[in-house]
Amino acid sequence: MKKPLLIKVSLCCIGFLAFVFALNAVGGPYLNAVFSKEASVVSQPKKKVMYLTFDDGPSQNTPEVLKILKKYKIHATFFVTGAELDYASYIKQAYEEGNVIGIHSYSHEYDEIYQSESAYLEDLRKTSDLILEQTGHKTNLFRFPGGSSNTVSRRYSPGIITALTKKLTACGYQYYDWNASNGDGNPNLDSNTLVNQALRETKGLDEVMMLMHDGTGNHATVEALPILIEAFQKQGYTFEVIQTGTDGFHHHIAN
Repeated sequence: MKKPLLIKVSLCCIGFLAFVFALNAVGGPYLNAVFSKEASVVSQPKKKVMYLTFDDGPSQNTPEVLKILKKYKIHATFFVTGAELDYASYIKQAYEEGNVIGIHSYSHEYDEIYQSESAYLEDLRKTSDLILEQTGHKTNLFRFPGGSSNTVSRRYSPGIITALTKKLTACGYQYYDWNASNGDGNPNLDSNTLVNQALRETKGLDEVMMLMHDGTGNHATVEALPILIEAFQKQGYTFEVIQTGTDGFHHHIAN
């Protein structure tokens, strides 16, 4: 190599190395990013979603629940019954205020609805008609009384839940269980107990289908609800309603 050319190459190399050292001194992280083989990926925090669901209403407790939801500007999903028709208008109110209505049971009497497939389907039809009457719309969302894992149904008709899930999902219905509860299926529990159980069962969960009740014996649920909403908000949950395609949180079917 000719001497003048060699000198030019050497000077270029020295200049480049000087540039690299200077850049590293003032912007090491940038330099690492520039020379990295893989682009740096910033992980996004996982979204935390809370589905508040209420079974067994409407009752005299339902308007209080609706008032609380409205205060916090959130919505819930109500799986309703026809057990107390004097309060049926609250189905309409809940729907008009932006909440979602699903089918639970017309009578909620296990020995009646689980005695046969036809008995269950008739009960479901009556509840569906009640919802249509109050809201002007049909729904394909439902929740089995006792959940899809209930074994009480076995006393009256072995295998009925298995048969019903197949038949109803084939007809376009979607059933929903839950992965957390405040424990108010026992109406004797006080509001503090309900709050503690709900917080314990949701610990570590990013997506929650919360089972609660707004039936006649569930006034403690009304008392606990504002406390739970504020606690879940502080934990970063956003509140959503069930829609077609929402994860059903299905239990293991035991019958």
